[in-house]
Amino acid sequence: MSHEQVSDLHLYDYLPYFNRPVIKWPGDAQIAVWVAPNIEFYEFDPPMNPLRSPWPRPSPDVLGYSHRDYGNRAGWRRMMSAMDDYGFRGSVSLNVAMCDHHPEIITACADRGWEFFSHGIYNTRYVYGLDKEQEREIVIDARKTIHRTTGQTLDGWLSPALSNNPWSLDVLAEEGVLYTCDLFHDDQPTPINVASGRLISIPYSLEMNDTISYNVNKHTPEHYGEIIKRQFDQLYKEGETSGTVMCIPLHPYLVGRPHRIDAFAEALAYISGHKKVWLATGREIAQHYLDHYYGPFAESIAATNR
Repeated sequence: MSHEQVSDLHLYDYLPYFNRPVIKWPGDAQIAVWVAPNIEFYEFDPPMNPLRSPWPRPSPDVLGYSHRDYGNRAGWRRMMSAMDDYGFRGSVSLNVAMCDHHPEIITACADRGWEFFSHGIYNTRYVYGLDKEQEREIVIDARKTIHRTTGQTLDGWLSPALSNNPWSLDVLAEEGVLYTCDLFHDDQPTPINVASGRLISIPYSLEMNDTISYNVNKHTPEHYGEIIKRQFDQLYKEGETSGTVMCIPLHPYLVGRPHRIDAFAEALAYISGHKKVWLATGREIAQHYLDHYYGPFAESIAATNR
């Protein structure tokens, strides 16, 4: 009987948390905290994907569409105001169709120096069933759209609805993307195994995601705020030894609700009240890691897995 780890994704290699090169963040920070608002557009009547239905209810899903549309009408300003109050810049997980549908939101984010990375074109269109070159066209389209509307480069990727193919990460590396958020395996950036080039994963936590907290786990706003604080406290403590990363993924149609915003703002105030915290963007974290730690981590991985 074979004992091969058949569940291994082969996308990254094992490296024990206690035996890694020490990460030092700018300013001697113990933890890099980044906030990733998902600024999304859901189509009312999207084309069907053969492997996944865009909406859980029969078409037309008026409930699902209008619930999400709240974020682009009211929720985003409330979320943005809370982030402004405590000095947090966003790293926007962007459905790039938003650049055409709601340019006013894109302008408001860009004026604040927020980063834009890509979450595909629409959040109702997945990469399931696409071949490698079709998927590449989505990356190219996203890169061109972000540059055309904001002047920024495309440095990060979160696949629409976390859909992936076996070649997805190879395509990102080939197209010059620096980091992916599609993996949830660590509290520090890690090198990813790709066919050519370099790609890293930076932590993007499902447990900190307001979608999981509110829609799946049915937490109260107060408990969600407490979860954010607890996550920060533990990673802040561990960061005394080697720098950690904390991500807070958001959706304006959830966190931006009137009854939820105060608990979120309180959690941001708590984090910003600590010293040795780097309030960063995804791009800044990725670039610092690539410049200083990609090589040492790759060497440690090779030594560990000989």
